[in-house]
Amino acid sequence: MKTPSILKQVAELLTVASITKTLFKNPQTLSQIINNKPIITQTLILKILSNPSLHISHKLNFFNSLNTVHSQTTYSLILRNLCNPTTPLSLLHQHLPQLLHSMKQTGIVFDSDSFNNLLNFLIKFSHNNNKNFHFVIDILDYIQTQKLQPVGTTPFIYNSLLIASLKNNQIHLALSIFNNLLSVEECSNLNSVIVGSSNYLLSALTKARMKEEFRNVFDTLRERESFSFDSWGYNICIHAFGSWGDLVTSMTLFNEMKEDKNLFGPDMCTYNTVLSVLCKIGKIDDAIVVWNELKECGYEPDEFTYRTLVRGCCRSCRMDEGVRIFNEMKDNGFRPGVIVYNCVLDGFFKAGKVNEACEMFERMTQEGVKASCWSYNILIHGLMKNARSEAGYTLFCDLKKKGQFVDGISYSIVVLQLCKEGHLEEALELVEEMEVRGFSVDLVTITSLLVGIHKHGRWDWTDRLIKHVREGDLLPGVLRWKAGMEASINNLHSKEKDYSPMFPSKGGFSEIMSFITRHQDDDDDEVETSSEEIDEWSSSPYMDKLAKRIVKSNGDAPRLFTPDRGQRVQQKGPDSFDVDMVNTFLSIFLAKGKLSLACKLFEIFTDAGVGPVSYTYNSIMSSFVKKGYFNEAWAVLSEMGEKLCPTDIATYNMIIQGLGKMGRADLASAVLDRLLKQGGYLDIVMYNTLINALGKAGRIDEVNKFFEQMRSSGINPDIVTYNTLIEIHSKAGLVKDAYKFLKMMLDAGCTPNHVTDTTLDYLVKEIDKLRYQKASILREKNNPS
Repeated sequence: MKTPSILKQVAELLTVASITKTLFKNPQTLSQIINNKPIITQTLILKILSNPSLHISHKLNFFNSLNTVHSQTTYSLILRNLCNPTTPLSLLHQHLPQLLHSMKQTGIVFDSDSFNNLLNFLIKFSHNNNKNFHFVIDILDYIQTQKLQPVGTTPFIYNSLLIASLKNNQIHLALSIFNNLLSVEECSNLNSVIVGSSNYLLSALTKARMKEEFRNVFDTLRERESFSFDSWGYNICIHAFGSWGDLVTSMTLFNEMKEDKNLFGPDMCTYNTVLSVLCKIGKIDDAIVVWNELKECGYEPDEFTYRTLVRGCCRSCRMDEGVRIFNEMKDNGFRPGVIVYNCVLDGFFKAGKVNEACEMFERMTQEGVKASCWSYNILIHGLMKNARSEAGYTLFCDLKKKGQFVDGISYSIVVLQLCKEGHLEEALELVEEMEVRGFSVDLVTITSLLVGIHKHGRWDWTDRLIKHVREGDLLPGVLRWKAGMEASINNLHSKEKDYSPMFPSKGGFSEIMSFITRHQDDDDDEVETSSEEIDEWSSSPYMDKLAKRIVKSNGDAPRLFTPDRGQRVQQKGPDSFDVDMVNTFLSIFLAKGKLSLACKLFEIFTDAGVGPVSYTYNSIMSSFVKKGYFNEAWAVLSEMGEKLCPTDIATYNMIIQGLGKMGRADLASAVLDRLLKQGGYLDIVMYNTLINALGKAGRIDEVNKFFEQMRSSGINPDIVTYNTLIEIHSKAGLVKDAYKFLKMMLDAGCTPNHVTDTTLDYLVKEIDKLRYQKASILREKNNPS
């Protein structure tokens, strides 16, 4: 190629300067100047379009004024200028479709670099608002239908569409796009695009808790012979299936990942995922063993690892281990955030360790960690749950005066406590104040008020409640629901005509162990692994062994125990009335002893096709146990298992209570062992229930053993524990031991209540009786006649 002459270069520079000046000062004369100039060369066009001082509108004006066929390079340059974050939306919406149409008319297609730049810009651009999203969808659809993309890049268009859809929460559209991607004819890069797209899609489905859609996508991918997950995909699926209780699939994928020669095997992210799953299903012991193995093999736990383990231990009342891991986290240079501190605070309050919780909160503020509304809500709720209502209410009032760290949940906590204590007037005033401050009165708060009103027989107060709750249509909807429910109960066709029981029994409550051991992993049978099957280089042999045992077990069984306690109200809003409000009114009727009404309501509930939840079954079973209807309670428990509804700690409390009432406290320890093997835990209510059941059966040695276990596990006894221990030992004639527990109660700062007074009256009588007997013996010795 010959070097252009100096004169030609000067002429070209002068032309560029003339056109640029015209674009700045008098753009309407641009076409006249262009027509009077020598031939506009490709080099000249590129120089003008590359000028950073020209606004995109001037460049578009110049580009559209040229009566020439543009090259691929020219289109690439003008599109790069147009697809810029600084470009006004009006210009983009107007000129991008025009440029694409001009490319189609000229027969120009994108080169690879320009196409990738455009896709990246459109993905970011689509996230701004819904209008932009639809614009991007139309642009990408036009590029595909007009075949403007480079050969073999169709999968990238689908990938961009899918990512744009997910960023705009259009998950169903993303599913449709993903199916189109799977139907693309095989090309060299198709599999890698599918891997990336599937990761985005599966991650979004997990966050949206769309289990069925997740399983369909997963199964479709597994059926493709050429497809295999990458590390990210494996981690997403292991976490999702484990969180949903499908531990078999989760551990099968873990084993596959270790055996996949294309991967480096599980990384710390994988182990974090597995630890998260184990903690979520309550297998804290296994999680801690795996964690210790990883540290010994050189893996460095990160902040997520510590946060997961601290949260898992605190949720299961394993405070000693939780605090130990929390302290190790700090020693290793990680600064715990407010979320970790909140988990520890909540755990201390659940374990009855009020002083330790308050000290932890002070430590948190001293270390510069800013408390959140959640932190203060945990404090208020924890104080009220641990017989420190006055302190909790004082803290709430102080925060209100300061005008910070108080939200709708704070009000809801205090309203619930006021209703429990019978202070309905104050609760209603607080709800009115709640609305004045701009907090919406949610279903949880309304439920607390309704339960309190019914408990104290003040249904005439519903009019006052309507006056206090003026915003929204939630309360009128609840009251309409109540009226419709009562009408349904009055018009219910009873099943007494055919004498068919609501809960058909297939045995008795004494067969409880057969239910406990049914449909679960056989944890007692160790998997015998030969030396050839053990990977001597494995970073976590215990994890390998656990995974193989879980996979070998019966994978069709659901998770029998969940560490998440069943909730009366799980959702908010009118759509949740079916299950949540039925549970609320079940609680009302059962609290008033109206068991027949509760059963009628349950019948309406199930006939309508709404599936009961754990709280529903626990409520009815509790009432049957309290009234001594053990066969009916057994039938409820059996149906709970048949409906694949997981038991929780409240279910086991009911089982222990029922065994105690039946005089079968001998089974209590066996039930307890099974609970712990399933990943369960004991909270203070369970310990109190167990101590009461064993004490009434005269098993004093076991009572003392569990009391010591309770203290060593990090749970502080409360007033219920001490009252039970004093009563049990007094009735057993162990007056000195009863007095010892009384002294322990006072030293622990537990405030006696009316139950304590009754118990102490009995203890005093027993002491007087012993003194009288001792005095009688002494008189007999001194007066042999």
